[in-house]
Amino acid sequence: MTEVKAGSCAVVIVAAGSGQRLGHGVPKARVPLGGDAMLVHAVHGVMKAGIAAQICVAIPADDAELSAMCQRLGAEAATQGVLFSVVEGGAQRSASVFSALAQIAQGITTVMIHDAARPLTPSGVFNRVAAALRDGAKAVIPALAVVDTIKTVVPATLPATGAGLEKVSGTPARNQLRAVQTPQGFDLQTLRQAHAHAQTLDDEAASLITDDAMLVEAIGVEVYVVQGSTHSFKVTSPMDLLLAEAMLEGPLRPRWIEG
Repeated sequence: MTEVKAGSCAVVIVAAGSGQRLGHGVPKARVPLGGDAMLVHAVHGVMKAGIAAQICVAIPADDAELSAMCQRLGAEAATQGVLFSVVEGGAQRSASVFSALAQIAQGITTVMIHDAARPLTPSGVFNRVAAALRDGAKAVIPALAVVDTIKTVVPATLPATGAGLEKVSGTPARNQLRAVQTPQGFDLQTLRQAHAHAQTLDDEAASLITDDAMLVEAIGVEVYVVQGSTHSFKVTSPMDLLLAEAMLEGPLRPRWIEG
């Protein structure tokens, strides 16, 4: 296996999503944004941050266009001394990450898991996660304070109509809630242990896992939180894509696009 400098960081970019909600008819990583595919923006963001000795991208199986795109990105990464790898993504996010972890180079001790669907994540977020890992945290996530009131609900009906509704079952304290983003950073061995544990879960339990931090929490590891960015939103709907386009191409681009 290829080696890099001992104590280095790798970044896994999960780019195997279908992107059906965006309505472009192509995998999300290939959806165009400001003249380039979202994956290109995500990879450039990692390289700009300067924290990765290796970038590993998980893409859908048999996607020739994404494979060719990754070849070009790999050549670009090589000019900066960054090792570039590509793996076949799985049906679930955790399967994509599990495959990528098997390709991490010797010498890597920390890894960040990032979404290709967060193409405008600023360098500062990567650097804050990296700093917390250097300070000894085994797991670090970027997050923002929740500004909306959040309700938990349960199914309900109204006697008169029998219409299927929901009713409020609780209101958690907003000052304790955080909206989680990526990149999520981990000690490599800790994340591997968490994913090994995930292989023992039944389908129902596995379906409840929505990010890598949850897997680490499940094995009893403390997860620390650093400040995220409003620019690191996840592009999942046409409205999100419109906002990202406006931020990249509008006359106020220097104000919106963080370094």
